Amino acid sequence: MSASHRERPSATSHPAFARFMPFVFVFLWSTGFIGAKFGLPYADPFVFLFIRFVLVLILMVPVVLLMKAKWPTSVREAVHIGTAGALVHGVYLGCVFWAIDTGLPAGLAALIVGLQPVVTASVVGAVLGERVTIRQWGGLVLGLLGVALVLLPKIGDGVGITPFGIGLAVVALFGMTAGTLYQKRFCTGMNLLSGTVIQYVFASILVGVIAFFKEPFTVEWSIDFILAMAWLVLVLSIGAIMLLMVLIKQGEATRVASMFYLVPPCAAFLAWMLFDEHLGVLGFAGFGVAAVGVALVMLKR
Repeated sequence: MSASHRERPSATSHPAFARFMPFVFVFLWSTGFIGAKFGLPYADPFVFLFIRFVLVLILMVPVVLLMKAKWPTSVREAVHIGTAGALVHGVYLGCVFWAIDTGLPAGLAALIVGLQPVVTASVVGAVLGERVTIRQWGGLVLGLLGVALVLLPKIGDGVGITPFGIGLAVVALFGMTAGTLYQKRFCTGMNLLSGTVIQYVFASILVGVIAFFKEPFTVEWSIDFILAMAWLVLVLSIGAIMLLMVLIKQGEATRVASMFYLVPPCAAFLAWMLFDEHLGVLGFAGFGVAAVGVALVMLKR
């Protein structure tokens, strides 16, 4: 076969992609907390998420049809894809937003969800047969320590901390962990475009039903809400999520999960820049410790 007819490697298989895209994802995912801070005062959490997911579908469906993306060949495959989406988008985001809405400090919520890499590593062997090395376990512990250094001073004096709010954050933690593992186990062969649509259909149904029974469908429209929603829809729900699906498909679950250690410190750094929230020397030190921990997990050698 001539060179002109050889299959060219995709952009996502290029070494530069594997090296730099995880950090692009961390930055994009971190901005979600900033977008939520701008937008949540104008709508209840599940109404907010329902509008967000429906807008994603309105934008994505024509693209999928135009690109003639391949759809799942069986109902079972579609249900697997939708289940992963309901866990990652519906359970994780819904419970985080709800926990913060009950008064749980965002820093404490982020710290609880920051346990995800350790939870993933503890079950990944039994679920996916992946081996977590001693070096990676050390990196996971370092990452958690770094997140704690950044966020513990932000937890505050305990006001707003309730068992219910903490429970919601714990459910969010296990929702994201289960969704990541489920995606890796059952959905790595899905088409990125059609799979994303199916995942948001399932997630929108889940949050829509909860919003119907829990919240009034009222929105205070403002420029802050519109800009926050536009950013969360275009950059987070489409760009970052599709990037996450590629990373899950290409990397071990533990390595992918370890990236989430950098999200709370990065979000705190952005809040420090945009909202003048206090970070301090301890916060910057924690950012560095978390980065070292993630590096230990992600390095092949």
